[in-house]
Amino acid sequence: MIKAGSPPPGGYDEMFSAPGAAQPHYAAYWRWLEGVSMDTVERKRKEADLLFHRVGITFNVYGAEEGTERLIPFDSVPRIIPASEWTLLERGLLQRVRAMNLFLHDIYHEQEILRAGRVPADQVLANAHYQPCMQGIDLPNEVYAHIAGVDLIRNSDGDYYVLEDNLRTPSGVSYMIENRRMMMRLYPELFARHRVAPVDHYPALLHEMLEQSCHVTHPCVVLLTPGRYNSAYFEHAFLARQMGIELVEGADLFTRNGIVYMRTTAGPQQVDVIYRRIDDDFLDPLAFNPDSMLGVPGLLSAYREGNVVLANAMGTGVADDKSIYPYVPDMIRFYLDEEPILKNVPTWLCRNPDDLNHVLANLDELVVKEVHGAGGYGMLIGPASTREQIARFREQLLAAPENYIAQPTLSLSTCPVFVEQGIAPRHVDLRPFVLSGREVRLVPGGLTRVAMKEGSLVVNSSQGGGTKDTWVLEDGAC
Repeated sequence: MIKAGSPPPGGYDEMFSAPGAAQPHYAAYWRWLEGVSMDTVERKRKEADLLFHRVGITFNVYGAEEGTERLIPFDSVPRIIPASEWTLLERGLLQRVRAMNLFLHDIYHEQEILRAGRVPADQVLANAHYQPCMQGIDLPNEVYAHIAGVDLIRNSDGDYYVLEDNLRTPSGVSYMIENRRMMMRLYPELFARHRVAPVDHYPALLHEMLEQSCHVTHPCVVLLTPGRYNSAYFEHAFLARQMGIELVEGADLFTRNGIVYMRTTAGPQQVDVIYRRIDDDFLDPLAFNPDSMLGVPGLLSAYREGNVVLANAMGTGVADDKSIYPYVPDMIRFYLDEEPILKNVPTWLCRNPDDLNHVLANLDELVVKEVHGAGGYGMLIGPASTREQIARFREQLLAAPENYIAQPTLSLSTCPVFVEQGIAPRHVDLRPFVLSGREVRLVPGGLTRVAMKEGSLVVNSSQGGGTKDTWVLEDGAC
């Protein structure tokens, strides 16, 4: 019989309402789990590792001593979300992404929200991710963030909060799909007991959205990757293969007379849509970083002329900058005339003197992040830091306060993972993926990331985090 560890005191556990007492939507799973031996679990785990290695599901960890690539830890206890809960999350996610696309269109056109003073103009126009070259460009369907990954956490109060928005080149959806395939292969009997909403149609939805993002009847769509040494290259190849489109690097494309072409054995082929997994600065060496070997010379000119669609658009990064994050609820009110469905985490902008003073006085209690940071790098988790680390971060804050925000140290919800003694709680978050085209859609669920170390709050794969399959139960399934 599997032994269950107790959830952290005062926290919210996704599976247990009390030690050994399952939440209603986990009841059927817990009954099944009580009849499973740890020998079976260990055998299945080894099978999963072998299969993931064969498929090539690895992640580059820059600077890791064990090498540049490793397997992302996969845990087979699913994170289960009841249908009623998902319905609310879905509404909130669609609302949030709609508002951010409207914001992006506005700041590159009339700038009404800036003139109204709802978002400080200097934080937008002087932002490192704001692209003046995008001003006045009319995009199909007025969509800038075609693919958005929204990071959600659940606090000890049981409520969901948006922790971050990812609108540039969000990653992780391939692991969402492969985790489901693995679970169905390892434990097919579980899917006979539970009505789990499918996620395997995501590549089809993505391909449909990309095709609809331009005005060509049968567009040529390609996925532009930095190459095989990129940390998310597996995902690039996976999605291109699943969508049946070409995976290309910058050298495979060229521009002529404002048109983008792909080199093929049959001669040049015009490209209509580029799903790009390359940051703005490297997209076009003629317009941005002249040393870039990853992009396509002349791409910006072709884009400005409307001869190619980029997903996501250039300049979307300004909307997911952590210094803009506190203003997303105001965007929802301003553009949609609605109250936000999903909450933001309380945030202090260190560029503001009063906020900075509060942060400096409470560094040992707060989480401090770089506004342009990602992947769990460049952050301080006060309660888990040494005096020396806090002192170093204090110096960085005083030297460049505009580069940082701070948030309270939230008690992320936990979900059990398999450990040697049975199952034990580990902190999790959730990244659903929202697709925006003629309409805004998402598949039920997302990527659940897990802080595999006991007590850790860092779920990022680059920092040793793992993943789980995320089940959204269909109506009447719990």
